[in-house]
Amino acid sequence: MNILKPADHRIPFGDADAIFDGFSKDDVIELAYASGDFMLAIDESGNIVDAAVNAADHSFVYQWVGHKWSDTVAIDSVPKIEQMLGGAHDAALEWRQVNHPHEDGDIPVRYKVIRPANNGFALAIGRDLRTVAMLQQRLLKTQQSMERDYLNLRQTETRYRLLFDNISYPVLIIEADNRLIQQANRACHALMGCAPGSLDKKDVLALVDEADYASLIAYLGAASVNSAAEPVTTRLTERTGTVKISASPFRQSGKQYLLLNIDDGTHDVPSKTSDQYVLDAVEQMPDAFVLTDDKQDIIVANKAFAELVQTGSVEQLLGQSLNRFIGRPEVDLGLLRKQLKDHQNVRNFSSVVNDLSGGSEPVEISAIMIERDHPIYGYSIRSVGRRERDLPQAIGDRPRSVDQLTELVGRKPLKEIVRESTDLIERMCIEAALAHTSDNRASAAEILGLSRQSLYSKLHRHGLGNLTGKDRPN
Repeated sequence: MNILKPADHRIPFGDADAIFDGFSKDDVIELAYASGDFMLAIDESGNIVDAAVNAADHSFVYQWVGHKWSDTVAIDSVPKIEQMLGGAHDAALEWRQVNHPHEDGDIPVRYKVIRPANNGFALAIGRDLRTVAMLQQRLLKTQQSMERDYLNLRQTETRYRLLFDNISYPVLIIEADNRLIQQANRACHALMGCAPGSLDKKDVLALVDEADYASLIAYLGAASVNSAAEPVTTRLTERTGTVKISASPFRQSGKQYLLLNIDDGTHDVPSKTSDQYVLDAVEQMPDAFVLTDDKQDIIVANKAFAELVQTGSVEQLLGQSLNRFIGRPEVDLGLLRKQLKDHQNVRNFSSVVNDLSGGSEPVEISAIMIERDHPIYGYSIRSVGRRERDLPQAIGDRPRSVDQLTELVGRKPLKEIVRESTDLIERMCIEAALAHTSDNRASAAEILGLSRQSLYSKLHRHGLGNLTGKDRPN
């Protein structure tokens, strides 16, 4: 039975001799393959004398054979190599990360060195950390993007609160189902003669005369389903005379709310048909906004949409069909309209915007349909090109799976998708042949039914293998 040393944190088998009795050399090699992506045989002088890889993706390892191990790594990684080869038992047992310079950028590799007692060679087992590094970069980029979005959200919320509190006329927000006040501005508190914040969570009926309860309840119910309902005139409990209350419904997080404007005759309260605040907000918002008629002709657009499609002014867009700018003509908007008829709203629909110069930009579209004699459609369009550019690209520019190919539907013509499908299948077959022949290109060409020159041409086109090296013998 193995006895643990005080500094050894590993827990060995209880009876290692019995468990490993009968293991052949092939079994030991298979264990080594299972431990890492590739293995390096290092002689006493620190030279790499042989190598073995798990897959053709790591065929670049063979470039290092015949070189000193320390010469294949970046300068800052040389001390780690010296420590692992220096003979210190504890250093050899530790996994150490080093970086190998490569034409496509540094390759991070985690090594563990095993030094047999009766052999002059040391075995360095390496694990390729490029996938881990890429995931870490994606996580970092995503976290940074979330922090930027959170900061923008906080800034927007601050601006909203400042605007809400500084509006000169009384405004309050209530829940449509129970009429509880969620928020009231300073003018509303001043009108009722109460301290700021004291109206929150109260029933809005507490603000009006008891004799007007029925008329206010009836009006709020009508306004919840029809924003064009006539305002109601009522009396407040804390003042003489009457006021006029108008309501505008909206939804948030699946719940319906009402925005109430109280006209006491001393303030200019904007009407629902010409609310300059809303118009200004739509015009200045950073996301593109478009309003179309039932034929998808543009009737309203803001500056952000004009910039997105690279037109000189908003006026040039009026009357043009939105199909000209969104995705595939008559396809993407057709899908959106079908979903709108079924659900009245759509969120985060992926598409592209085509500008007047022939370029395209990936976007997410949220849309609503407003029921009238002739329905109108509102589209909020957010560019996601910056977000995609922030994230590191995957290795290689071509799709690497069937799922990635199907995601191209709607973004590229069928002819291009078929060509990329052919390239993907060709690449996978070449990789399988190289793995099957342990990167022996002569044998791989024979398996694929290609001449060696033709195989080299395809390797160059797909960026596979080290084209300057020689084939390894069988």
